[in-house]
Amino acid sequence: MEIGIIVANFLYAVFGVILTLIFMLVGFKLFDRVTPFDTSKQLSDNNISVGIVVGSIFIGLGIAVGLVIGMGLN
Repeated sequence: MEIGIIVANFLYAVFGVILTLIFMLVGFKLFDRVTPFDTSKQLSDNNISVGIVVGSIFIGLGIAVGLVIGMGLN
């Protein structure tokens, strides 16, 4: 296998990880704005239901963006 292809795939994966983290941050901030309560305060108060919803947002965004990255590597 050519080293150039390996390097290109690695850089594409690193860029995908950075993009995924940015989308997760934007998704959390959007969720925090839409809800009538302070999400960070609720998480610090150990509100389990808010934690489950925020975790679901991160998992959903991670799966969606991860599939895009995985399809791009093929």
